[in-house]
Amino acid sequence: MTLKISSRNCLEGTIRHLDRHATHTEVTIELPGGQEIVSVVTNASAHRLGLSEGMTVEAIIPANSVVLAVE
Repeated sequence: MTLKISSRNCLEGTIRHLDRHATHTEVTIELPGGQEIVSVVTNASAHRLGLSEGMTVEAIIPANSVVLAVE
């Protein structure tokens, strides 16, 4: 199945670390250039998606959730 979405802010990467907490899981994703991003998902979502270290995932970032700052 190919997933089609409207968002253009999609970053493919590899899960490098899962940090499980009481209610959520922090997912560290390594991008192809070596940069890392972290996503926070509920434990239920992490389980439903079958997230595991080494797994390839798509990080989808809605434009309305991106905050920019300058000094």
